[in-house]
Amino acid sequence: MIPKVTPFDAYKSYLGLKNHFTKEKYDYHKYCGKSRASIQSFYKRKDRFFFEKLSRQKDDAEVVEFFVSNFVSCDDPQSLWIGEIVRNGEHNYTEWKKRLQSLTYTFKTEVENVFTGKDFDGMFKLVGTKHPPVIKEHLNKSLSLESLVILNKIIGFKSHFDAKLDDPVWKFLSMRISKYDTFIHIDVFKYKKILKKIVYEGV
Repeated sequence: MIPKVTPFDAYKSYLGLKNHFTKEKYDYHKYCGKSRASIQSFYKRKDRFFFEKLSRQKDDAEVVEFFVSNFVSCDDPQSLWIGEIVRNGEHNYTEWKKRLQSLTYTFKTEVENVFTGKDFDGMFKLVGTKHPPVIKEHLNKSLSLESLVILNKIIGFKSHFDAKLDDPVWKFLSMRISKYDTFIHIDVFKYKKILKKIVYEGV
C-alpha cells in the first residue's frame, strides 16, 4: 500500500506545528511548516515508527489537522510526544472535528449560556491583575477555546489583556489564542451578528 503521505512529511508537519504552538516567533503558515529537519535526522529517531504508522492512516491535510487538534487540546504542547499523540490522539481529533463542524451552534450555545443576563462589557473588565470573567468562563470550561478565539476576532480583547495581565496562565492562553487564530476560518460578520443578537436582544 502506497502511503498517503511520507513518514518524513508527517515528521516535518509535527515539528512545524509543534514550533508554531510553542514558539512565539514561529508561524507555521508564514514559514510553510519548514524546519531544520533532515531526512538523516529523521531516520536516526527511535520513534519514527509512529510517523510511519500515521502516514499509512492519513493524507497530508489530515495529518496537519490531527496534530493541530492535539496541540490545542494539550496543556503542555512542548512536552507532547509523538508516541502519545499517535496512541491517544484519535479521540482529540474526532472531538475537534465535531466542534469545528458545529462551530456556529457551539458558539451560539456557549455565548447564550455565558453572557445571557450579564453585563457584557463587565465580562471583559479587568480589575487589577485578576482574570476578567470571560477568561474564568474559559478556564472552567464553559467557553471553548474556539469560542474564545472567535470572540477575540470580533472584539479584539487580547491586546488589552496582554497590556494588563502578566501571569503565566494568561500568557499561555494569550499565545494559544494567537496561534490557534490562523486555523479558525470564519465569516467574522456572521458571528458578530450572532453575538449582537444574543447580547442586545437576548435571543
